[in-house]
Amino acid sequence: MTSSERPIRWGVLATGGIATAFTEDLLTVPGAEPVAVASRSEASARAFAERHRIPRAYGSWAELAADDEVDAVYVAAPHTAHHAAARLLLEAGKAVLCEKPFTLNLAEAEDLVALARARGRFLMEAMWMYLDPTVRRVAELVRDGAIGEVRCLQAEFGIVAPPDPAHRLRDPKAGGGALLDLGVYPVSFAHLLLGEPQEVRAVASLTADGVDESTAVVLRHEGGALSLLGCSIAASTAQHASVQGTRGRIELATDFFHPDGFVLHREGREPERIEAPRAPGHGLGPEAAEVGRCLRAGLTESPLVPLDGSLAVMRTLDAVRAQTGVRYPGE
Repeated sequence: MTSSERPIRWGVLATGGIATAFTEDLLTVPGAEPVAVASRSEASARAFAERHRIPRAYGSWAELAADDEVDAVYVAAPHTAHHAAARLLLEAGKAVLCEKPFTLNLAEAEDLVALARARGRFLMEAMWMYLDPTVRRVAELVRDGAIGEVRCLQAEFGIVAPPDPAHRLRDPKAGGGALLDLGVYPVSFAHLLLGEPQEVRAVASLTADGVDESTAVVLRHEGGALSLLGCSIAASTAQHASVQGTRGRIELATDFFHPDGFVLHREGREPERIEAPRAPGHGLGPEAAEVGRCLRAGLTESPLVPLDGSLAVMRTLDAVRAQTGVRYPGE
């Protein structure tokens, strides 16, 4: 996959809402072509293919994995299925872009990374926030010392999930709860700007079925910086983030993972509103473009969404769950 001319031929595994958003954005990415979709339901795969004008539809993951005319596959299944789906595809020689959270737990993530590295296959977590142009600008300013030494970071993500215990966000069999679905964003944001923490402290309110309805996390990073993070499926929040340093701060008022800009506060200056162009559509195109860039360059890992970073995030998520008592069937 070093040719700069042939399109990257994409398969999509699963047919839910995030698969639809990704496919719609994929159609806007130069050099990317959706050619196949797979679902455990052939009828669902065919309906999805017809909607998006995808030529081939499969009623099993194995058929997609066996398609020699697919270069890369986007895994959009629920995160309880990420490990099985990604492993099947890697063993079949496919490049894999796997939705976040990368897997259900660290052990599954380590297995996928070891397999990809042993086989020389491309693997990347679909942490689209890391490729968002505005978030990248924030990270650049922090690295350049624009606000001095970072001492505190705050980020939260909360929505109100339906009360139905069978809803995926409340169902332990689906890996439900606030942390893995929503909390992965503030945790990943903290990792991006401050690195893997040296200490993790967490508390949570659990539902009757044992998933976390709301979780609060404090991370202590090298040098003593603290990250104060929150997530909830019981409360709607502003999805705000703030990065506070010794000479200023950066404020992202809402949707910190896909913002339309931020305010830079620096000592002795007026607050500065900084805007960066938003990725079109749902904001998922840059991750497909990054996969294509890496494949054409012969890379098996993305330097912008590195596998070691995904493993570090999973370590933190596992540590939070260990302290809050959230365990899923089969663990």
